[in-house]
Amino acid sequence: MQQSVKFSNRAWEVAADLYLPDNLDKTKKHTAIICVHPGSSVKEQTAGLYAAKLSKEGFIAIAFDASFQGESGGMPRYLEDPVTRVEDIRCAVDYLTTVDFVGSERIGVLGICAGGGYAANAALTERRIKAVVSVSPTNIGRAYRENSTIATLEAVGRQRTAEANGAAALITPWTPASAAAARQAGLTDADLLEAIDYYRTSRGEHPNANNQLRFTSISSIMAFDAFHLAEYLLTQPLLVIVGDRVGSFGAYRDGFELYNKAASKDKSIHTVKGAGHYDLYDQPAATTEAVGKIVPFLQKALSAE
Repeated sequence: MQQSVKFSNRAWEVAADLYLPDNLDKTKKHTAIICVHPGSSVKEQTAGLYAAKLSKEGFIAIAFDASFQGESGGMPRYLEDPVTRVEDIRCAVDYLTTVDFVGSERIGVLGICAGGGYAANAALTERRIKAVVSVSPTNIGRAYRENSTIATLEAVGRQRTAEANGAAALITPWTPASAAAARQAGLTDADLLEAIDYYRTSRGEHPNANNQLRFTSISSIMAFDAFHLAEYLLTQPLLVIVGDRVGSFGAYRDGFELYNKAASKDKSIHTVKGAGHYDLYDQPAATTEAVGKIVPFLQKALSAE
C-alpha cells in the first residue's frame, strides 16, 4: 500500500510516498526505512523501487523528492544543494517520529548513488538513524571535483554575478538527452550511457525527473565530502552494496572507501558480481540480490529486542 504524504523542511513542504506493508497492524511499532534518491532522480524511480521492495518484506518505507526538485517545494528550482539534501533526510526522520505506528528507535536509511553518500553523511550527526544502507554509493563532491576544474568554479562565479544583475538562471542537463547526442558530442563513457538508458528512456524515465540542474549548484557540490569524519562519527551498523563492473562514476571505489573509513563495528560490504552502477537501480537480478542482503541486515540492526 502506498500513500502520498508531505513533511516540512524549513519553510517549504517535501513531497513523499509512504509505502506500508499489507495487513499492517497499526497498533504496534514498526521499523521504518528512509529511501534517498540519486542526483537527477525523483522518488518514483529507484528510491521508490527499493521502498516498494522493502514494504513487501514488512518494513515501512518512505521515498521523497529532494527539496527544490520533483514535487517538493523550495526555491530556487533545480538546485542540488548537499546541505539541504542531508537536511531533507533529517526532516524525514522528524516526520517518521510523528507516525504512531513507527518505532522511533527503529529508523534506518537507504540511499542509492549520490543518495547513498547523502544517507551516510546524514547518519554522521543524526543519531536517530540507527542503521545505514548505501547502494552503489557515490560521493558526489568527489565525482565533481575529479571531473570539473577551477575554470568551472570561475564560470559559476560569473553566472552568479550575471543572475544577481538580472540575467536568467542557467539550467544545464544532468546528462545528454540521448545516447546518440552523447556520442555525437564524443561522450562514450559506459556509466554515462547507462545513465541515459535509465533516465532518458522508457526503462526508468519519469516526467518529474526532467534532467535539469541549476548550474550554480556546482560550487556547493564540489565543496561537499559525503564521507568526511566517517572514521569518527559513522558508528551505526552499515551495509554497502556495490557492483563489480567498475565504471567511471566511481561507485565501486566510493563504496569501499565508505566501508573502510566508517567507524561502525558492525559493517559489511557486498559485491554483486557482473553488476554495473545502474543495474543496482532497477535490474531484477541485481536488485533482488541486493535486497536479499539488505533485508536481514535491517532486521538485525533494527530489531525491537
